[in-house]
Amino acid sequence: MASIVAALGGSLLRPEIENKHIWLDDLISIIRDRVAMGDRLGLVIGGGAPAREGISLVRPLMDDDYHLDKIGIAATRLNATIIREAVSEAGITVSGIIPSSVNEAVQLLEEIPVVIMGGTTPGHTTDAVAIRFAIAANAKKCIIATNVAKVYDEDPRLNPNAKSHERLNHQELQKIVGPAEHEKAGKSSVVDPIGVAEALNSNLELNILDGRVTERIRQAIEGDDFEGTVVSSEEKI
Repeated sequence: MASIVAALGGSLLRPEIENKHIWLDDLISIIRDRVAMGDRLGLVIGGGAPAREGISLVRPLMDDDYHLDKIGIAATRLNATIIREAVSEAGITVSGIIPSSVNEAVQLLEEIPVVIMGGTTPGHTTDAVAIRFAIAANAKKCIIATNVAKVYDEDPRLNPNAKSHERLNHQELQKIVGPAEHEKAGKSSVVDPIGVAEALNSNLELNILDGRVTERIRQAIEGDDFEGTVVSSEEKI
């Protein structure tokens, strides 16, 4: 039995595409298979478009990141509820509540095979929450499923010649994402810099991948090779 924690970016719910339920159905299949194997899964869901839109709506009226973060957290918990309800409807045993803290999530995971949560408190992104969840649950690694294929040294949307990385150590990733400081509400990087620093301190492996391709999530969970970036304390091969 293994404890597995993954951060699923809110962009993966992609409400703008047709047949968006297929991604969720594939995710549920992965969860069902891992539960059948005796694993325990902790999923931390990001806010995505609802968070950005809500923050954009009120930002002209307030410039207090604490309160803007609370709007983003509400969006993450909405997305977490969507996935929790779908998993429950599929007949999979899942926590009946959306935990409001990492400690609560860890306690639930000791009793229930699947725990799904969103953000916790202002100043902490869901990446950082997932990394803390993984550390507290003694997970071997944390999967960061986002909407980019790998870690790049620059934003590939701005620089088509940006270099991608298949393997990095934590210090190299920290240099790419920047210092361990909280970014303004609504902004995002490939991985939260604060989360990267905590992964470094705990020597926690990170698997960063394009979660829109659910097979890559499955491969990372199962310990197989996957297209993406592995971040560990080991030197690059």
